[in-house]
Amino acid sequence: MKSFASDNYAGVLPEVMIALQLANEQHAISYGADEITIRTKKLFGELFEAEVEVLFVFNGTGANVFSISAATQSFHSVLCADTSHIYTDESSAPETLTGCRFIPVATNQKGQLEPQTIARHIIRKGDIHFAQPRLLSITQSTEYGTVYSLSQLQEISQLAHKHDLYVHMDGSRFFNAVTSLNCSIKEMSTDLGLDILSLGGTKMGLMYGEAVVIFNKKLTENILFKQKQSMQLASKTRFIAAQFEALLSNNLWKKTANHANDMARLLSIKLSQFKQITITKPVEANAVFAIFPLAWISFLQQKFPFYVWNVETNEVRLMCAWDTTSKDVEDFIVTIQALSNRQVQ
Repeated sequence: MKSFASDNYAGVLPEVMIALQLANEQHAISYGADEITIRTKKLFGELFEAEVEVLFVFNGTGANVFSISAATQSFHSVLCADTSHIYTDESSAPETLTGCRFIPVATNQKGQLEPQTIARHIIRKGDIHFAQPRLLSITQSTEYGTVYSLSQLQEISQLAHKHDLYVHMDGSRFFNAVTSLNCSIKEMSTDLGLDILSLGGTKMGLMYGEAVVIFNKKLTENILFKQKQSMQLASKTRFIAAQFEALLSNNLWKKTANHANDMARLLSIKLSQFKQITITKPVEANAVFAIFPLAWISFLQQKFPFYVWNVETNEVRLMCAWDTTSKDVEDFIVTIQALSNRQVQ
């Protein structure tokens, strides 16, 4: 069954599956000293056009916790969007494992942080009675499927650095944002002055695995120890690296992200024809947020699983993935049309 619940629900890209099979043919040195990992790290440097340190990890929460812990100490605070994954959906793992205080910053209607709002939380620097602001985490694309412009990110990054804060980007859907803006990977990262990036792979069609990309050399001194300490060092690293090598080769990342974004736009256009449905957020990546009639939701979820984002307003989240097809969208719309015509009781 296809669903609109999450891009995590989708299977594995065929090219990635082939890469895994090829990586499985021979023995290889463990813990990232293998040829595939070395080769893939070089590929990252070419795409980001920078001397970056790249470390492969198991999952998204691990990538975020590891990234943040590399840039903070336990007396620090982390500023993040009040809708961010690290604040709302990673349980207490970030606070527990970093020891930091996470301070939610109110977002605008698009789920984005604004410089003036961030600035209000950069306070009491040097006050031993207050958790010291040390890192700002931005999610791109946001939890609402919206995308910060490059100029927005540049302004936010400059503000953070002005106050001696590191900038972390939660990029679980980084590639969707890059293709949405039709910019380069370098423009979305290196040129913005990012310090560290949690780069998503699983939502892009990998079987498992994410990457942590470190731009700021100050953060690399003890980074390998941090990776081990955070339990994110894979003995068979080559199986994560091989997947990223496939994804980053031949513009597969761009093709995959573009397709998911296109399906979300198509879904949005189709939903807009129904007067009972209200699209609540701009569709800029691979997510559609909409208010559905309450009487429709349970019936639709049985046929096409999805999540209710706000139970008070009946706002739902519909995610498109690399394997979402126009037929999937059309089948969903046909079912909604039947509901709209009161053909389904």
